[in-house]
Amino acid sequence: MAKIGLGAATVGMLLVLSAPAPALAQAHAGVRAGVAGDPGQFAFGGHIETRPIIEHVTFRPNVEVGVGDSLTTVAVNIEFAYWWHLQHRHPWSVYAGGGPAAVVTSAGSTANRHSHVGPGFNFLIGLQHREGLFTELKIGAMDSPGLRFTVGYAFR
Repeated sequence: MAKIGLGAATVGMLLVLSAPAPALAQAHAGVRAGVAGDPGQFAFGGHIETRPIIEHVTFRPNVEVGVGDSLTTVAVNIEFAYWWHLQHRHPWSVYAGGGPAAVVTSAGSTANRHSHVGPGFNFLIGLQHREGLFTELKIGAMDSPGLRFTVGYAFR
């Protein structure tokens, strides 16, 4: 599992580093944790978010690790988010988006572990406070977990 998980993380980081340099120069990091259904897991991870690459659109790649249901999953998600600011002085913003993923699934006992790497795709909607607190709902297709509810914090 370590070789496959490390490979997926390496591919994800290479994709993040291939983003336009001005956008990454002012990127923000964040952490997240939540629950996933199908498979039923506890998930945690982190993300990087760039300044807008075009009006209202940010690049928001993330890595999520899920544990539970006799499985371990590592998802490298290459996602974009479109932002709507509710009112001029309102502290909350809504975002929606999605993108492709590489999903590593590992199951079985330590002596007899089986791993699979497959493609995924996510659709997401979220709500984020200007101070950084956010909540997000993702629906996955292909090998991505079916449904995830996440709470996190984006450091500014």
